[in-house]
Amino acid sequence: MPHYAILVYPAANRVYADASRRLLRAELAVFGDALSTPLRELAEETLGGVGYVTFTTGEPLSEEDIALLSNLSALYALFETGDGLLKPVELSALARFDSDLLTIQKYSGKTNELFTKLLLNVTVLASDAGSALLGGRLHVLDPLCGRGTTLNQAMMYGFDATGLDVDGKDFEAYGQFIKTWLRTKRVKHTAESIAVRRNKVRLGKRLDIEFGLSKEQYKAGEVRKLTYLNCDTLTTDELLRPNSADVIVTDAPYGVQHGSHRTQDASLSRSPADLLAAAIPGWNRVLRPGGAIGISWNTHVIGRDELAGLLSGAGLEVREGGAYEDFQHRVDQAIVRDLVVAAKPR
Repeated sequence: MPHYAILVYPAANRVYADASRRLLRAELAVFGDALSTPLRELAEETLGGVGYVTFTTGEPLSEEDIALLSNLSALYALFETGDGLLKPVELSALARFDSDLLTIQKYSGKTNELFTKLLLNVTVLASDAGSALLGGRLHVLDPLCGRGTTLNQAMMYGFDATGLDVDGKDFEAYGQFIKTWLRTKRVKHTAESIAVRRNKVRLGKRLDIEFGLSKEQYKAGEVRKLTYLNCDTLTTDELLRPNSADVIVTDAPYGVQHGSHRTQDASLSRSPADLLAAAIPGWNRVLRPGGAIGISWNTHVIGRDELAGLLSGAGLEVREGGAYEDFQHRVDQAIVRDLVVAAKPR
Protein backbone atom coordinates (compact mmCIF):
# COMPACT_ATOMS: atom_id res chain seq x y z
CA MET A 1 0.00 0.00 0.00
CA PRO A 2 1.27 3.52 -0.76
CA HIS A 3 2.54 5.35 2.31
CA TYR A 4 2.69 9.14 2.65
CA ALA A 5 4.07 11.68 5.11
CA ILE A 6 3.04 15.30 5.57
CA LEU A 7 5.55 17.82 6.87
CA VAL A 8 3.60 20.26 9.02
CA TYR A 9 3.82 24.00 8.42
CA PRO A 10 6.10 25.64 11.04
CA ALA A 11 3.53 27.83 12.83
CA ALA A 12 4.96 30.92 14.53
CA ASN A 13 2.51 30.60 17.43
CA ARG A 14 4.10 28.09 19.80
CA VAL A 15 0.85 26.99 21.44
CA TYR A 16 -0.81 26.38 18.07
CA ALA A 17 2.33 24.66 16.79
CA ASP A 18 2.12 22.19 19.67
CA ALA A 19 -1.38 21.17 18.53
CA SER A 20 -0.88 21.50 14.79
CA ARG A 21 -0.02 17.87 14.01
CA ARG A 22 -3.06 16.57 15.88
CA LEU A 23 -5.33 19.14 14.25
CA LEU A 24 -3.94 18.35 10.81
CA ARG A 25 -4.54 14.65 11.44
CA ALA A 26 -8.22 15.36 12.23
CA GLU A 27 -8.55 17.66 9.22
CA LEU A 28 -6.96 15.01 7.00
CA ALA A 29 -9.54 12.48 8.19
CA VAL A 30 -12.33 14.83 7.07
CA PHE A 31 -10.62 15.28 3.69
CA GLY A 32 -10.49 11.50 3.40
CA ASP A 33 -14.21 11.29 2.67
CA ALA A 34 -13.66 13.30 -0.53
CA LEU A 35 -10.74 11.25 -1.90
CA SER A 36 -10.90 8.52 -4.52
CA THR A 37 -9.09 6.06 -2.26
CA PRO A 38 -9.62 5.46 1.47
CA LEU A 39 -7.13 6.77 4.01
CA ARG A 40 -5.76 4.31 6.53
CA GLU A 41 -3.40 4.26 9.49
CA LEU A 42 -3.42 8.02 10.14
CA ALA A 43 -0.69 8.70 12.67
CA GLU A 44 1.82 11.21 14.01
CA GLU A 45 5.41 10.09 13.54
CA THR A 46 8.89 11.49 14.03
CA LEU A 47 11.22 10.96 11.08
CA GLY A 48 14.78 12.16 11.33
CA GLY A 49 13.89 14.13 14.42
CA VAL A 50 11.07 16.01 12.64
CA GLY A 51 7.34 15.54 13.24
CA TYR A 52 5.11 14.32 10.41
CA VAL A 53 1.53 13.21 9.92
CA THR A 54 1.57 9.88 8.08
CA PHE A 55 -1.06 7.78 6.33
CA THR A 56 -1.51 4.96 3.87
CA THR A 57 -3.98 4.58 1.00
CA GLY A 58 -5.54 1.66 -0.82
CA GLU A 59 -4.33 3.02 -4.17
CA PRO A 60 -1.83 5.76 -5.11
CA LEU A 61 -3.26 9.26 -4.74
CA SER A 62 -4.70 10.57 -8.00
CA GLU A 63 -3.88 14.03 -9.38
CA GLU A 64 -7.27 15.22 -8.12
CA ASP A 65 -6.61 13.76 -4.68
CA ILE A 66 -3.26 15.56 -4.49
CA ALA A 67 -4.86 18.82 -5.65
CA LEU A 68 -7.42 18.51 -2.85
CA LEU A 69 -4.89 17.61 -0.15
CA SER A 70 -2.68 20.52 -1.27
CA ASN A 71 -5.18 22.78 0.52
CA LEU A 72 -4.77 21.21 3.96
CA SER A 73 -4.34 24.09 6.37
CA ALA A 74 -0.98 23.17 7.91
CA LEU A 75 0.51 21.15 5.05
CA TYR A 76 4.03 22.33 4.24
CA ALA A 77 5.19 19.43 2.06
CA LEU A 78 3.88 16.01 1.05
CA PHE A 79 6.11 12.99 0.55
CA GLU A 80 5.63 9.44 -0.61
CA THR A 81 7.74 7.21 1.61
CA GLY A 82 9.47 3.89 1.11
CA ASP A 83 12.82 2.20 1.78
CA GLY A 84 13.65 4.90 4.30
CA LEU A 85 13.36 7.67 1.67
CA LEU A 86 11.04 10.64 1.26
CA LYS A 87 9.97 11.32 -2.34
CA PRO A 88 8.45 14.82 -2.74
CA VAL A 89 4.96 15.01 -4.23
CA GLU A 90 4.30 18.14 -6.29
CA LEU A 91 1.49 20.19 -4.77
CA SER A 92 -1.07 22.44 -6.45
CA ALA A 93 -2.66 24.51 -3.69
CA LEU A 94 -5.54 26.82 -4.54
CA ALA A 95 -3.79 30.08 -3.62
CA ARG A 96 -4.90 32.97 -5.80
CA PHE A 97 -2.78 35.62 -4.06
CA ASP A 98 0.42 36.03 -2.05
CA SER A 99 0.34 34.59 1.46
CA ASP A 100 0.93 38.00 3.07
CA LEU A 101 -2.79 38.67 2.52
CA LEU A 102 -3.21 36.42 5.56
CA THR A 103 -0.07 37.14 7.55
CA ILE A 104 0.51 40.92 7.41
CA GLN A 105 -2.16 41.87 9.91
CA LYS A 106 -0.98 41.53 13.50
CA TYR A 107 -3.27 42.44 16.38
CA SER A 108 -4.48 41.17 19.74
CA GLY A 109 -7.22 38.57 19.41
CA LYS A 110 -6.48 37.63 15.80
CA THR A 111 -7.59 34.08 14.97
CA ASN A 112 -4.64 32.02 13.78
CA GLU A 113 -4.78 32.05 9.97
CA LEU A 114 -3.97 28.32 9.78
CA PHE A 115 -6.94 27.54 12.02
CA THR A 116 -9.16 29.85 9.98
CA LYS A 117 -8.21 27.90 6.86
CA LEU A 118 -8.87 24.62 8.68
CA LEU A 119 -12.32 25.78 9.77
CA LEU A 120 -13.21 26.93 6.26
CA ASN A 121 -11.93 23.67 4.75
CA VAL A 122 -13.88 21.44 7.11
CA THR A 123 -17.05 23.47 6.61
CA VAL A 124 -16.83 23.43 2.80
CA LEU A 125 -16.26 19.67 2.85
CA ALA A 126 -19.33 19.22 5.06
CA SER A 127 -21.46 21.01 2.45
CA ASP A 128 -22.51 19.60 -0.91
CA ALA A 129 -19.88 21.79 -2.62
CA GLY A 130 -16.66 20.19 -1.40
CA SER A 131 -15.28 20.14 -4.94
CA ALA A 132 -15.00 23.95 -4.74
CA LEU A 133 -11.63 23.43 -3.08
CA LEU A 134 -10.41 22.37 -6.51
CA GLY A 135 -11.20 25.74 -8.05
CA GLY A 136 -14.92 26.36 -7.71
CA ARG A 137 -16.70 29.51 -6.61
CA LEU A 138 -18.64 29.87 -3.38
CA HIS A 139 -20.16 32.68 -1.34
CA VAL A 140 -18.62 32.59 2.15
CA LEU A 141 -20.28 34.46 5.01
CA ASP A 142 -18.58 35.32 8.29
CA PRO A 143 -21.21 37.02 10.47
CA LEU A 144 -18.64 37.85 13.19
CA CYS A 145 -15.71 38.71 10.96
CA GLY A 146 -13.59 41.04 13.13
CA ARG A 147 -10.66 42.22 11.01
CA GLY A 148 -11.38 39.82 8.21
CA THR A 149 -9.15 36.75 8.47
CA THR A 150 -11.97 34.58 7.07
CA LEU A 151 -12.66 37.10 4.30
CA ASN A 152 -8.99 37.03 3.31
CA GLN A 153 -8.90 33.24 3.21
CA ALA A 154 -12.01 33.25 1.03
CA MET A 155 -10.20 35.66 -1.30
CA MET A 156 -7.20 33.30 -1.40
CA TYR A 157 -9.51 30.55 -2.63
CA GLY A 158 -11.14 32.80 -5.23
CA PHE A 159 -14.48 32.81 -3.41
CA ASP A 160 -16.91 35.68 -2.88
CA ALA A 161 -17.13 36.79 0.75
CA THR A 162 -19.36 38.80 3.05
CA GLY A 163 -18.59 39.76 6.63
CA LEU A 164 -20.49 41.47 9.41
CA ASP A 165 -19.14 42.99 12.59
CA VAL A 166 -20.51 45.58 14.96
CA ASP A 167 -17.08 46.96 15.94
CA GLY A 168 -16.43 50.19 14.04
CA LYS A 169 -12.70 50.11 14.74
CA ASP A 170 -12.38 46.65 13.19
CA PHE A 171 -14.37 47.82 10.17
CA GLU A 172 -12.13 50.84 9.61
CA ALA A 173 -8.92 48.86 10.21
CA TYR A 174 -9.91 46.16 7.75
CA GLY A 175 -11.01 48.65 5.11
CA GLN A 176 -7.70 50.48 5.33
CA PHE A 177 -5.74 47.22 5.21
CA ILE A 178 -7.49 45.55 2.29
CA LYS A 179 -7.57 48.65 0.09
CA THR A 180 -3.87 49.29 0.73
CA TRP A 181 -3.03 45.65 0.06
CA LEU A 182 -4.97 45.57 -3.22
CA ARG A 183 -3.26 48.76 -4.41
CA THR A 184 0.21 47.56 -3.36
CA LYS A 185 -0.27 44.24 -5.14
CA ARG A 186 -1.73 46.01 -8.17
CA VAL A 187 -4.85 43.91 -8.09
CA LYS A 188 -7.49 45.44 -10.32
CA HIS A 189 -10.43 46.43 -8.15
CA THR A 190 -13.06 48.97 -7.19
CA ALA A 191 -13.96 49.94 -3.61
CA GLU A 192 -16.97 51.89 -2.35
CA SER A 193 -18.12 52.76 1.16
CA ILE A 194 -21.74 53.72 1.86
CA ALA A 195 -24.15 53.95 4.79
CA VAL A 196 -26.54 51.08 5.49
CA ARG A 197 -30.13 52.10 6.20
CA ARG A 198 -33.38 50.23 6.71
CA ASN A 199 -36.69 52.11 7.04
CA LYS A 200 -34.74 55.37 7.27
CA VAL A 201 -32.80 54.03 10.27
CA ARG A 202 -29.03 53.95 9.94
CA LEU A 203 -27.77 50.46 10.79
CA GLY A 204 -24.09 51.02 10.05
CA LYS A 205 -21.63 51.23 7.19
CA ARG A 206 -20.83 49.04 4.20
CA LEU A 207 -17.66 48.43 2.20
CA ASP A 208 -18.10 46.87 -1.25
CA ILE A 209 -15.07 45.68 -3.20
CA GLU A 210 -14.97 44.02 -6.60
CA PHE A 211 -11.65 42.56 -7.71
CA GLY A 212 -10.22 40.36 -10.42
CA LEU A 213 -8.20 37.20 -9.90
CA SER A 214 -6.19 38.45 -12.88
CA LYS A 215 -6.06 41.61 -14.98
CA GLU A 216 -7.54 39.70 -17.91
CA GLN A 217 -10.49 38.44 -15.90
CA TYR A 218 -11.13 41.88 -14.46
CA LYS A 219 -11.19 43.45 -17.93
CA ALA A 220 -13.60 40.74 -19.06
CA GLY A 221 -15.94 41.56 -16.17
CA GLU A 222 -15.17 38.33 -14.30
CA VAL A 223 -14.88 39.76 -10.79
CA ARG A 224 -15.13 38.47 -7.25
CA LYS A 225 -17.08 40.37 -4.61
CA LEU A 226 -16.08 41.24 -1.06
CA THR A 227 -18.53 42.99 1.25
CA TYR A 228 -18.03 44.10 4.85
CA LEU A 229 -21.08 45.32 6.80
CA ASN A 230 -20.37 47.26 9.98
CA CYS A 231 -23.66 46.08 11.47
CA ASP A 232 -24.99 43.91 14.28
CA THR A 233 -24.87 40.22 13.37
CA LEU A 234 -28.47 39.91 14.55
CA THR A 235 -29.46 41.85 11.43
CA THR A 236 -27.82 39.32 9.10
CA ASP A 237 -31.09 38.01 7.66
CA GLU A 238 -32.37 41.58 7.19
CA LEU A 239 -29.35 42.60 5.13
CA LEU A 240 -28.68 39.45 3.08
CA ARG A 241 -31.00 37.49 0.80
CA PRO A 242 -32.37 34.15 2.03
CA ASN A 243 -30.38 31.11 0.87
CA SER A 244 -27.60 33.33 -0.49
CA ALA A 245 -24.57 31.93 1.40
CA ASP A 246 -22.97 28.61 0.44
CA VAL A 247 -21.10 28.29 3.73
CA ILE A 248 -21.06 30.25 6.98
CA VAL A 249 -17.78 30.24 8.88
CA THR A 250 -17.13 32.17 12.06
CA ASP A 251 -14.97 32.28 15.16
CA ALA A 252 -17.38 33.18 17.96
CA PRO A 253 -16.28 35.69 20.62
CA TYR A 254 -14.52 33.91 23.45
CA GLY A 255 -16.25 35.85 26.23
CA VAL A 256 -12.89 37.14 27.46
CA GLN A 257 -12.25 40.48 25.79
CA HIS A 258 -14.39 41.26 22.76
CA GLY A 259 -18.07 42.15 22.62
CA SER A 260 -20.27 40.50 20.05
CA HIS A 261 -23.52 42.39 19.59
CA ARG A 262 -25.37 45.47 20.80
CA THR A 263 -27.71 45.28 23.77
CA GLN A 264 -30.72 47.51 24.36
CA ASP A 265 -28.60 50.06 26.24
CA ALA A 266 -26.15 50.17 23.25
CA SER A 267 -23.38 48.42 25.18
CA LEU A 268 -21.58 45.35 23.86
CA SER A 269 -22.72 41.99 25.20
CA ARG A 270 -19.91 39.56 25.96
CA SER A 271 -22.02 36.42 26.34
CA PRO A 272 -21.24 34.13 23.39
CA ALA A 273 -23.94 31.69 24.48
CA ASP A 274 -26.64 34.38 24.35
CA LEU A 275 -25.30 35.65 21.04
CA LEU A 276 -25.28 32.26 19.35
CA ALA A 277 -28.77 31.39 20.61
CA ALA A 278 -30.09 34.64 19.14
CA ALA A 279 -28.07 34.65 15.93
CA ILE A 280 -28.11 31.07 14.62
CA PRO A 281 -31.74 31.12 13.40
CA GLY A 282 -31.05 34.26 11.34
CA TRP A 283 -27.79 32.87 9.97
CA ASN A 284 -29.62 29.69 9.00
CA ARG A 285 -32.16 31.65 6.95
CA VAL A 286 -29.30 33.10 4.89
CA LEU A 287 -27.64 29.69 4.37
CA ARG A 288 -28.76 27.84 1.25
CA PRO A 289 -30.03 24.24 1.42
CA GLY A 290 -27.05 21.93 1.03
CA GLY A 291 -24.74 24.48 2.59
CA ALA A 292 -22.92 24.16 5.89
CA ILE A 293 -22.05 26.26 8.91
CA GLY A 294 -18.82 25.97 10.91
CA ILE A 295 -18.38 27.68 14.29
CA SER A 296 -15.30 27.73 16.49
CA TRP A 297 -15.73 28.80 20.11
CA ASN A 298 -14.33 28.79 23.62
CA THR A 299 -15.54 25.66 25.41
CA HIS A 300 -15.28 27.46 28.77
CA VAL A 301 -18.31 29.62 27.93
CA ILE A 302 -20.64 27.13 26.21
CA GLY A 303 -20.51 23.35 26.05
CA ARG A 304 -20.39 21.34 22.85
CA ASP A 305 -23.74 19.66 23.52
CA GLU A 306 -25.42 23.01 24.14
CA LEU A 307 -24.05 24.54 20.94
CA ALA A 308 -24.95 21.43 18.93
CA GLY A 309 -28.44 21.68 20.38
CA LEU A 310 -28.77 25.26 19.14
CA LEU A 311 -27.77 24.17 15.63
CA SER A 312 -30.02 21.11 15.53
CA GLY A 313 -32.86 23.18 16.98
CA ALA A 314 -32.56 25.45 13.94
CA GLY A 315 -33.01 22.43 11.66
CA LEU A 316 -29.33 21.82 10.89
CA GLU A 317 -27.68 18.40 10.87
CA VAL A 318 -24.63 18.43 13.16
CA ARG A 319 -21.63 16.38 12.07
CA GLU A 320 -20.79 14.20 15.04
CA GLY A 321 -18.27 11.52 15.92
CA GLY A 322 -14.88 10.65 14.48
CA ALA A 323 -12.64 13.48 13.33
CA TYR A 324 -15.36 16.09 13.81
CA GLU A 325 -14.86 15.79 17.56
CA ASP A 326 -11.04 15.81 17.52
CA PHE A 327 -10.40 19.53 16.99
CA GLN A 328 -10.38 20.78 20.58
CA HIS A 329 -7.13 22.52 21.58
CA ARG A 330 -5.82 25.06 24.06
CA VAL A 331 -5.30 28.67 22.97
CA ASP A 332 -4.32 30.09 26.38
CA GLN A 333 -5.23 29.63 30.04
CA ALA A 334 -8.70 31.13 29.54
CA ILE A 335 -9.51 29.65 26.14
CA VAL A 336 -9.92 26.06 24.98
CA ARG A 337 -11.11 26.23 21.40
CA ASP A 338 -13.20 23.69 19.53
CA LEU A 339 -15.26 23.69 16.35
CA VAL A 340 -18.61 22.29 15.33
CA VAL A 341 -19.94 21.83 11.80
CA ALA A 342 -23.54 21.39 10.68
CA ALA A 343 -25.20 21.07 7.26
CA LYS A 344 -28.54 22.41 6.09
CA PRO A 345 -30.71 19.68 4.57
CA ARG A 346 -31.96 20.11 1.03
